[in-house]
Amino acid sequence: MNQLHVVALNEGVRRKKALWRPAGRSELESLLLAPWAKRRRQDLLELLDQFTPKIQQLTRALEEEVEKRPVARRLMTHPGVGPLTALAFELVIGTPERFRCGKQIASYVGLVPSEESSGDRRRLGHISKQGNVLLRFLLVEAAQVTVRSQVQWRSKFIHLALRRGRKIAKVAMARKLAVHLYWMWRKGWDYGQFEKLGSHAGEPGNRHGVQ
Repeated sequence: MNQLHVVALNEGVRRKKALWRPAGRSELESLLLAPWAKRRRQDLLELLDQFTPKIQQLTRALEEEVEKRPVARRLMTHPGVGPLTALAFELVIGTPERFRCGKQIASYVGLVPSEESSGDRRRLGHISKQGNVLLRFLLVEAAQVTVRSQVQWRSKFIHLALRRGRKIAKVAMARKLAVHLYWMWRKGWDYGQFEKLGSHAGEPGNRHGVQ
C-alpha cells in the first residue's frame, strides 16, 4: 500500500486513505504510466488483493479473541489502543503484579534509556530494547495515534520533539502509554476512571491515583 501511494504521488495524486476506496482505486488504475511502472502497479495491486482477505480473516479472529478478554477490552478504552496492542500487552506482561511500579514495566518492554555514570556525571544513552520487540513496536505506533487524538499528548510530544528530537519523543510517548496501561490493568480501571482519579495514585498521601 505504501508503494502504491508512492506511485500515485509521483503522478500528482494525493488521496491518503481515500486511495483504497472504489473511486480512489479506479483513479489509481487509470493513471498513464511508463511500461515498467505500469507493470509494477499491476503486481502491487494483485498482491494487495491477495493479502486483503487474509488480513480481514485474521482481524476478525483477533477481535473475537479480544471479546473474550476483559483486560484487553479495558485497555482498549485508552485512546490510540486497538485490539492488537491491547492483546499483545496482556499476553506479554502476563500479570501486572509482577511489577511494583511503572518504571519497571517500561524497563521490561525496553523503553527506558541505558545509563552510563562516571563520578558525578550521569549520561542517558539509547533505549535498552530488551523485552518483546513486537510489543515495543505496537506501543510506539499506538502512542503516535494517541498523540494525534489527544491535545495534552500532542503538546507533550511537540515539546519533547523540539528539545530532544522526534525519535526520542516517540519513545517517551510509548513509555508513557505502557505505564498508563499497566496502572489501568493493575487498578482495574478503564481510561475514564484513570483520567478521573488522576495520575499520582500510589504516591504517599494519595491512595487513589497512580504513579
